[in-house]
Amino acid sequence: MLRTLRQRASLTDIITWLIGLVIAGAVVYGTIKTLQLGIYTPRAWLDLTIKGFALGGVYALIAMGYTMVYGILKMINFAHSEVFMSGPFTAVFVAIYLANTGFMDQAPLIYMVIITLVSAAVSTVIAILLERIAYRPLRFAPRLVPLITAIGASFFLQYTFRGLYGSGSKGYPTPEALKGTWTIFGIEIFKPQIIVIAAAVLMMIVLYAIVQRTKIGKAMRAVSEDKEAAALMGIDVDRIIVFTFAIGGASAGIAGILYTMLFPVVNFYMGFIPGIKAFTAAVLGGIGNVLGAFLGGIILGLLESIGPNLFLTGLGIPSPSQLKDAIAFIVLVLILIFRPTGILGESISKDKA
Repeated sequence: MLRTLRQRASLTDIITWLIGLVIAGAVVYGTIKTLQLGIYTPRAWLDLTIKGFALGGVYALIAMGYTMVYGILKMINFAHSEVFMSGPFTAVFVAIYLANTGFMDQAPLIYMVIITLVSAAVSTVIAILLERIAYRPLRFAPRLVPLITAIGASFFLQYTFRGLYGSGSKGYPTPEALKGTWTIFGIEIFKPQIIVIAAAVLMMIVLYAIVQRTKIGKAMRAVSEDKEAAALMGIDVDRIIVFTFAIGGASAGIAGILYTMLFPVVNFYMGFIPGIKAFTAAVLGGIGNVLGAFLGGIILGLLESIGPNLFLTGLGIPSPSQLKDAIAFIVLVLILIFRPTGILGESISKDKA
């Protein structure tokens, strides 16, 4: 057995596993030392956990776009981060106008509905145009071609919106009704965090129900399995693909508004980091799996929120929260090393086999 393992494992595999083990060892050691120091109170850990759930919900909604497009076309839509950016970056002008007219504080619920619909509509249109113009002509091309096209489309959208809306950042106005905290089970939680968590869970339930419980969802799963066979059974493959991009774009647009509730500043570059983290979440959960996207998003959000303080404080890092973005990349490296199929990826492979 040892000889077989030695024959299969190359020098690259051994070095990769050593890197992974070193990272994992540092995480375990740092966690133990942090807990021994007792710097953080239970309330601090609770606040970080709530923040992690809110972030994770946003990542999960963005990851839905990656995972559904991959499930249908077997390609990574790297321009999805700009689909996420386009909605809230457009809706901010509507938000500022409604705030200046006083409508925002007079009817905060209607205000939130309006900017959410605007954001979702813009992101949906951008996603559909991407599919129709950039991806459909390359549907039968080698996989590397659509991948390069997606990267090019990402840059094109970034600088198009920079040209249209400017390179500066714009702040989202916040209604007075959404400021402050609510008390739930004796725990004070910021209102935006509660709304983001509740909205993200509701959206994931709706999206899962569409994919698993509706006729068009069944058609989506059929196209994902075999496009040619689905077409022979009378399914309009092009229509299903467009619908997949549309629903992924809408979820990204809604995620964009939820993201601005946590970080109320938008610019043409705002989709890059959340997009990479959402892609990591999709890979973590098992890309192509709807439940995997949700699970991966929540786990990544918690790791990003809790991880820097838990893993790095004990290692003597002076400002661990400044390294929170590195957590996502470390998680991605560990996934690719130890479980490249993701948490729920193996069960999918077995079912399809």
